Amino acid sequence: MTISLLHEILAEETVELFRENVFDYYRDNCRSFPWRETTDRYAVLVSEVMLQQTQAERVKGKFLAWMERFPDLKSLASASQRDVLELWSGLGYNSRGLRLQACAKAIMERFGGVVPIEPMELISLPGIGEYTSRSIPAFADNLDVAAVDTNIRRIIIHEFAFPETISKAEIQEIAELLLPKGRSRQWHNALMDYGAQHLTSRKTGIRSLTRQSKFQGSKRWYRGRLLKDLLAVGHMSLEEVGEKYGACPWGIEEIVAGLVREGFIEQAGDSQGQRGILRIRD
Repeated sequence: MTISLLHEILAEETVELFRENVFDYYRDNCRSFPWRETTDRYAVLVSEVMLQQTQAERVKGKFLAWMERFPDLKSLASASQRDVLELWSGLGYNSRGLRLQACAKAIMERFGGVVPIEPMELISLPGIGEYTSRSIPAFADNLDVAAVDTNIRRIIIHEFAFPETISKAEIQEIAELLLPKGRSRQWHNALMDYGAQHLTSRKTGIRSLTRQSKFQGSKRWYRGRLLKDLLAVGHMSLEEVGEKYGACPWGIEEIVAGLVREGFIEQAGDSQGQRGILRIRD
């Protein structure tokens, strides 16, 4: 799709009407979240990573607890892996919590402890993708950058009758045309609420590009359960793990090996010197 064609489809009056509709909805239906009350880049970074594939209402309490325990990059970067996983527990995808800590360490080392504002610098950090590299400066600094997630993609496709096969690059281009200059923070919050509450996937029939597999009983479910048990009791023997999760269809030994390999847990020696004790890696 060429630039000229995009401008023809998105005539100025069409864009203005769309903006008015979104802002009108936001004025009457805006949601309240603690991360919307701050412009601190670190706090926004935390919220954006937590919100990846997790509903906003579930993130509320976790975000507040996280900011109380790790109020800045330095405290997060120096925390033990156990502390990070304990606070992250309940959000799913534990690797995201560890990537957030890795991100904090990288910012301390490479950017002097200051979260960068430029998307090209942000995307070079662990756990930061294309959307998050733009959403952080949009929400924290009101920078005129267009961030496109599943909700915003759905809105653009539905409101302007684009085919679902439209490319990511074209969606990004359209999002940049729609962005009202100087109002990036308010605009993205408005789009989030418009998509989450009004133009939902159920209403439009437009699904995300990637679909999550069933969680209960999945390999990820068993990984999460084992980590939660280890956090609660401190350590478990390989025999105990085998007895508790022997029915795991994915092979509990394979899951344990994967968690060890990825650095989530470690095997320690028992009283006979055998490496038969599992515990969270500090």
